[in-house]
Amino acid sequence: MANPVNDTVPTYNAGEYITTTGMANRVARNARVYGSSNIMMGGKCIIHTHAIIRGDLTRREKAESETSAEKTRDIRSSSAPVAITCGRYCVFGDSCVVRPAYKVYKGLFSFYPVRMGHHVHIGAGSIVESAVIGDHVEIGRNCILGKLSVLKDSIRILDGAVVPPGTVLTSGTVWAGSPAKCIGDVAESFAEQHEIRSKDYYMRFKEAPRA
Repeated sequence: MANPVNDTVPTYNAGEYITTTGMANRVARNARVYGSSNIMMGGKCIIHTHAIIRGDLTRREKAESETSAEKTRDIRSSSAPVAITCGRYCVFGDSCVVRPAYKVYKGLFSFYPVRMGHHVHIGAGSIVESAVIGDHVEIGRNCILGKLSVLKDSIRILDGAVVPPGTVLTSGTVWAGSPAKCIGDVAESFAEQHEIRSKDYYMRFKEAPRA
């Protein structure tokens, strides 16, 4: 993160990505986005090729002991569920997977939403089942973020790191290894530089010029 501007930014061929109206998100045509009505994006986000975003995982099953009235009341209270939210300038890398974690508690099977802040970059091939990811978070390639883990603001996770389920990562730290351990702190300017780089990446990620 020493250089706040990206050295290289890939381009794409015509027709490979679509840009959504209004929010200006760029989504690869071969990305698999399920349950799009349950996904809220802050705008100017990029979903790269073969990424899998599971907005459909909002189902909840009541224990058999509950009455039909209780089930009806629960369905009404959980209308229009949101499975995944993210802020502005987030990047979902090639072949990454973002899906809500599930848990069974007192007979109730539930998926728990993934909440991401602004300027979150998820590296290629990474799997994310976190409950919360703060602002200015850089997740490397081929990482695994375990179920219901919590990443606070200004965090860097190095390539291949495995964050165990339920782990809370404190702000301003760097993590690596399997299981992931804190190996240091990010620079004081990390958040500012990361924000500049994420905006630069979005602006320069464009359709390749036609010959």
